This record gives sequence, structure tokens and C-alpha cells, in this order.
Amino acid sequence: MCGIAGIVGRSGETVEASDVHSMCQAILHRGPDDEGLYVRGSVGLGMRRLSIIDVAGGRQPIHNEDRTVWAVFNGEIYNFPELRAELESRGHSFYTHSDTEVIIHLYEELGSECFRKLRGMFAIAIWDERTQSFLLARDRLGKKPVHYALHQGRLLFGSEIKAIRAVAPELATPNPEAVLQYFYFGYIPDPLTAFSEIQKLPPGHFLEYSRGNVAIHRYWDVPTYFGQPPRSEEECLEVLESKLAEAVRIRLMSEVPLGALLSGGVDSSIVVALMARASSSPVKTFSIGFAEDRFNESQYARMVAERFGTEHHEMIVDPNIEETIAYLTSMLEEPFGDSSMLPTYFVCRMAREKVTVALSGDGGDEMFAGYDRYALAMQRRGFGGIPPWAGKFYRQQVHPRLPAGFYGRNLAWNASLNWRDRYLDSVTFLPARDRERSVFSDDFLAVADQLPDPMQGFQNYYDHAPGAQDDLSRLLYLDTKTYLAGDILTKVDRMSMATSLEVRVPMLDHEFVEWAASLPVEWKFRASQSKYLLKRLAERLKIPRELLHRPKQGFQLPLEQWLRGELKHKFLAILTEPRTLQRGYFRPEAVRGLVDEHVRGRRNRSGVLWKMLILEWWHRNYLEGEAGHRTPPLLAFKESPIAPAPIMVPERDPGDGIEASQRLSL
Repeated sequence: MCGIAGIVGRSGETVEASDVHSMCQAILHRGPDDEGLYVRGSVGLGMRRLSIIDVAGGRQPIHNEDRTVWAVFNGEIYNFPELRAELESRGHSFYTHSDTEVIIHLYEELGSECFRKLRGMFAIAIWDERTQSFLLARDRLGKKPVHYALHQGRLLFGSEIKAIRAVAPELATPNPEAVLQYFYFGYIPDPLTAFSEIQKLPPGHFLEYSRGNVAIHRYWDVPTYFGQPPRSEEECLEVLESKLAEAVRIRLMSEVPLGALLSGGVDSSIVVALMARASSSPVKTFSIGFAEDRFNESQYARMVAERFGTEHHEMIVDPNIEETIAYLTSMLEEPFGDSSMLPTYFVCRMAREKVTVALSGDGGDEMFAGYDRYALAMQRRGFGGIPPWAGKFYRQQVHPRLPAGFYGRNLAWNASLNWRDRYLDSVTFLPARDRERSVFSDDFLAVADQLPDPMQGFQNYYDHAPGAQDDLSRLLYLDTKTYLAGDILTKVDRMSMATSLEVRVPMLDHEFVEWAASLPVEWKFRASQSKYLLKRLAERLKIPRELLHRPKQGFQLPLEQWLRGELKHKFLAILTEPRTLQRGYFRPEAVRGLVDEHVRGRRNRSGVLWKMLILEWWHRNYLEGEAGHRTPPLLAFKESPIAPAPIMVPERDPGDGIEASQRLSL
């Protein structure tokens, strides 16, 4: 595990080692153990290492036998022992015991097709001196991040945006399209970033750069959401248990202490149960809780720890979090509005005191329809009887005339939409171009109305869900491509790396994902019960039943109470300060109205207010704190319009999703 960064310069240019070193220093937290550089001519590759595999000998960059191919790598390849044996049988010689070296020799055999053979999480950069070409790749689901920018004829890349900005601080122009998407979703979906000239490489894609030209290719997608139904529930459970146990087992490979993040939910409890079965010593588990009972799952985590005999550690989080927020928002290069980043950070920080690697239960909700919003979407199917003309009339003629605080106003908007758009509306927070126009300033709306519709990319994912025969499967694909990569995995990566902890996610093993996706939807959501099959497996593994059939809590902060109590004066006042309002995003009276509604208990506005706060903290702690001066107001966007970078939904390759071992032969 580490962070990577580098520069591919112009022909004839000499890249300075000091520049690549500066990029690496910006992401020191991702790899505190070591730094490695390859700098020759117009190319510089760098890495910061968190030593996990081949601690003594696995220093990067790694090269091939004649030193003509070089690579830096962030992640873990779990099938590298099998790949190594196969490559050695073909005559390749190895000088380390690391998984990185397998990538080099696999590239020699297969070129860019090598990424299809890798099982794990990764961001990889490969420089080929022979062909003067460069590859940058990201794992299938987006567990590891990688960003890039074309700037003044050079390609810059890094695990985090701050690595790129370390050598190109002028790339600090906020991207208006990304800010608009943040208002909608609370995060910025790929390929956009908060900065106009910097992009994210989407999951399951690789970038090819040669002689100044960039091409982006997709090498993987979820193959299908339709398959042959299992013959029986028992058969289905046996396959589920076998596949998930294997995904857990191969993620126990480590030369450093290893544990698990245990929330007390179904998914992390299953992971711990399977770890306990595969481990020869007690599993170290870590959980956190809050003083408020409604948000405290620590007692359930304790029950699982006792059942499986783990070495358990827990902590109650103190709501005095101002310093933590200032630290995290100075590290996050983009506004990121998921408040569960705070408990994630705290549990990772606690775990890092005992272990270097931890397994988590992320991914079960997207694979097995675990979110409450899926049940809500199914309940609201009855709204489909509203005639389209009536819905359009409400949205265009009635909604804009109703006061912002009118009860039922937004529910009526939601009911007026079709199934797909009703779900999308339910997962948005401040859709500035339609439902929530009254919150925003006229100047911001003038900018927003000229930008691409943030919903379009999400609608495309829903419409192109591979093989989907039902609406719910389309939602699972949509969330896998957007919310999972853009929110959940971003949160896990940034918060764990902020503490130099590696987190592994067995439920997002791509072989397991492909199998789970192909299951008929009734094995995931049955009779209004989410995660049907996972809960049957949990019962089979003897996980306490009290845990399985209770309302889903999620890994959340008690924001509603905090923003009415001890944090009210400290945080909410920020939103109405002249400094904040002068950004140009919001109508001052609308902001004051939202704050007043929340404080008086008339409505729970904590989610929206938190996202507004995060945006302002991003301006203050990241942009202004790093640059040392105030950033221009939003209206500066209008001076330099940026061409949009839409979410990509390319035509499907008939071979996508077929296991690499079936398509390629060494």
C-alpha cells in the first residue's frame, strides 16, 4: 500500500527529481515507511510506501530484467503468487518477493491486457522505455484513487490531487460543474474533480499516454445483472459462503499486524466470522460508538466480538470535533459531504495503533440491496399512477410558487417523477437546477443553467445496466458505478490513508461481485427484506440474531442533535458569516431560513447544512489555507468557461466481464 505520483514530460525535456520528490512529500501520510524514485530524461515516477508485503525487499519503483520497463503501484494483488509461478515457468526472473514485480512481467507478456489478470485493488503507473509509452490504471471498483492532468504539454498524475498541485499550484481553479454535482450528490463523481484541469481516472479504466496524446479505455464492467437462478437456497448459500470465505482468506496475506473494522452490522460481522474461522490466533477488532443510543452500535459489535473470541477494542467518540474537521478538510482536496467520514477516521486512527491492515464489510449494501432507500423506492412505486402531464404541471407551475418551508412540497415533486428520476431525486440534496432553486443566488443559477445536467450521467448508468431485467438491479448498478466509488470507497481510502492504515474489502472482490450481481434480485431483496441471502449466511455462521433483524443504523454521526446542541453556535454561525455568503452560492435569506428551521426543531436540515458547512470549510482550510490567500468568489467561474467532461458510459465490449483466465493465456 502506498501513494504514487509522477510526471511524463515533453520530448527532450528533463524532469527534475526534486519535483517528483515534492509530489511524494505531499502524500507522505499514504506511505510513511519509504520513498522511491525513478527519474530519467522526460519521465519521473515516485512512490511513498506503507510496507505490507516483502517488507525487506519490495522497494519501488520496480523494473524488469533489462530495466526497460518501470512501475509504481498502490494497492495489493492477491493472486500474485499464482501469477508469479506462471510467469517464472515462462522464463521471467524475479529479484523481489513483492506483488508489484508480477505486474511488470505480466505487462511484458500482455501489454495493457495485463490489468484483466489482476485480482485486487490498485492504482498502477507503468513506463515503457522501449516504446516511450505510459500506462495508468485503476482497479475495477475504484478502491484506490488516481488523478491526472495534462498541463503545459506534460502529464502529471498522483494518488491525490495535492501531489499534482505540489508541482502545478496554478491548477487551483475550482470547477463549476464539479461544485454543481457536489450540491446534488454530496460528492464529486468521476471523472470530474473540484479543479477544472484535473480529472479522476474512472474505476475499471486505464489511460494510455504516448507522444502527447491521451486515450482512456475501459477494461472491465459488471458483466450482467441476470443469470441462471440457483436450484435451491441451500445451494446458493453454499456458493455464497465458499466465494466470500475465499475473498476473506486471500486478504489475510500480510507481513504486518492485521485486524478488522467491526461496526456491528451484518456485513462487517460476516467478515469477522470468516476471518475468525481462517485465523490461527484471535482476530483484532475495532469499533466506535457515540453517547447517543440511537447512533451507537458498539453493543452489537461487542456481541460479535464475544461470539467469535476476538481481541476487541472500542472507543466512544467525543463530539468535540472542531480540530478534527479542520484537519480533515485541509487534507481532502474536494468538498466531501458524507459525515460518516468522521467515525471512519476515528476507527481507522484507533485501529492503526494496533495493526497496519484492516478488513472492512463495505460493499454488501450495493451487492445485496441493503440501503433503506431501495425499500423506499419500492414503496413509492404507487406514485407511477400519476399522469406525466400532471407531474410536469406541478414541477413547472406549482412547485416554484410554494414557500420553501411548505410541508409536502418536495414529496410532491418526488411523486411527480417517473421511477428512475424519482430514485435519483431521493438521493440528491440540493439540486440547484430544479427542486431547490430557491436556495441559490441568481448569479449562481445563471452559471448552473449553462452547465450539463448532473443527472444525465446517472440516468445513463441506470439505462445501461448490463443485462438488468428489473428496476432494482438497475439501481444497484447505478449505485455501484457512482455512490460506491465516489462516496463509500473515497471515504474509506482517504480516512484510512490519513492514518496510514490499509483497508481491504472482501465483499468487493471482483470475482465475488460478478457472481453476486448475476443472482436474481429476489435473492437480494425479498418481501421487503434487504440483504436476504447475506442474512441467511449470517444465521448459518451463528452471528447473533439480535443483530440481523433490527433497523439499519449505518455508520453515521448524530448530526441532528449536535447541530441543535453543543455545535450549534460553533458551526451554524459560519453559514451566515459575510465571508461565507460572499462566495456567491446561496441566497442569504434561504440559508438563514434553513438554519432557523433546524435549530427550532421544525425540520431536520442537518444533512443539507452539513454539506454547506463542508463546502465552506473546504474553501477555508484547503484552498485558502494552502494557498495563503482567499480564493476568488464563485462568479469568477463565468470568466473562463470549461468544457464539460461527462461521465462515460462507453459501448460494451462483448468480452467485458469474462474472466481474464478464460480470455488470455500466458
